[in-house]
Amino acid sequence: MRVRDGMSTMVLTVGPGHTLRAAARLMAERRVGAAVVLDPDGAGPGILTERDVLTAVGQGQNVDTELVGDHLTGDIVFAAPDWSLEVAAEAMVRGGFRHLVVTERGEIVGMLSVRDVVRVWTGDGATCDVPASAA
Repeated sequence: MRVRDGMSTMVLTVGPGHTLRAAARLMAERRVGAAVVLDPDGAGPGILTERDVLTAVGQGQNVDTELVGDHLTGDIVFAAPDWSLEVAAEAMVRGGFRHLVVTERGEIVGMLSVRDVVRVWTGDGATCDVPASAA
C-alpha cells in the first residue's frame, strides 16, 4: 500500500494571521487534526496540529488573540504519494508526529495521518472484537 491509498486529498489550509480559535474551529468543522499553514511571505508551508492548539491552551494562552504563525511547526516532513505506508509510518514514529504533508512536483496534494494509516491497514475501519480490558 502507498501513501496515495490512504491520504486525504482535501487539505485544510489556514494563514499565519488566523487566530488559534479560528483555526481550531475550521479543524473541528472538517474533522481533521492538522492544517497546512500557507504564508505568501514565508519560506514554505508549515503545519498547525491539534497538539499545537492544546499546548497553547494548556499554557493559558488566549486562543482569541494568539496567531497561528506563532504556534506552527515550520520544519515539516513531506511525503511523496508513492512512498509505502510503512516508510510513512516510520517517518512519523521517528519524528514524533502524526501528520505528513504529501507533495508531488512541489505542490501539496494531500495529508496523511496516523489514523489514515491505521484505517488502510485495518481494511477501512474493519470491526474486531476488543477485549473488555482494552476498551
